[in-house]
Amino acid sequence: QQHWPGLPLEEDIRKLDDSSIPQTDVWAAGFPCQDLSLARMGPRSGLRGNQSGLFHEFMRLVRGRSPRAIILENVHGLLSSHGGRDFAIVLKALDELGYGVAWRVLNSKDFGVPQQRRRVYIVAMHRDREGPGQILFEPQCSDWNNKEGRQNEKKPPSLFQTIIGNSRKGPLVKSIAHCIYAESARHTGTDWSRNYVWYPDGRVRRFTPNEVERVQGFPEDWTLPHHFGEKQADRIDSLRYHAIGNAVTPPVADWVGHRLISVMKAQDKEVLRSSAMIAAE
Repeated sequence: QQHWPGLPLEEDIRKLDDSSIPQTDVWAAGFPCQDLSLARMGPRSGLRGNQSGLFHEFMRLVRGRSPRAIILENVHGLLSSHGGRDFAIVLKALDELGYGVAWRVLNSKDFGVPQQRRRVYIVAMHRDREGPGQILFEPQCSDWNNKEGRQNEKKPPSLFQTIIGNSRKGPLVKSIAHCIYAESARHTGTDWSRNYVWYPDGRVRRFTPNEVERVQGFPEDWTLPHHFGEKQADRIDSLRYHAIGNAVTPPVADWVGHRLISVMKAQDKEVLRSSAMIAAE
């Protein structure tokens, strides 16, 4: 409401009727990831869970309105949930409604953001089998067959190794209560693949909300409310951490969105050209 005033805000998708949704070309959704995440403690409920299962409510609305294009985002654990069966349910649901589908795992670090954040993006277009792939995958530079290079002998250094590899020794903090993720169960680990926090001279300081915004690719103070009551003041930081941790990385969303618009505009021009040719005949 702060950034898009006047935009209707619905609190429960289960109570939403498709007739109340304006006719639009593109729908974007990120159904809850808690039942699909690899960071979940214990078995994953998958699409049968109370939270991630809201995907079925989203598809109920799609069935009633048939938007031209759909963008879905979720944790990459969706691909492996219940041996891939949950992802198959997603693909089948879209296919049954006449959507062509493509998917790709995108990592925020490849879009100028300093964090490992792998998410699966699913693009579906109504009665279009080629468009989704054109959106998520870049064409090859040429038709030449590339010669296969030699295999790397060593794994590339992690961001952590790159940043502090030559720094002086200091204590290593293996757990921290407050982190940039939305789930408290996700904590720093014991190997290079997880998140470490290193503090010289034993000084401990958590990331500020503004720092977390930068790590996610948001403008500074984007999540800071302009107005809030005295009772909310003590919770503002916690709410900001939670919102940022649940958010889609803006540079990634921007890349997907612009490619979608480009493909849709090209398709519209082709339709107009074909219509003009038919009219001329």
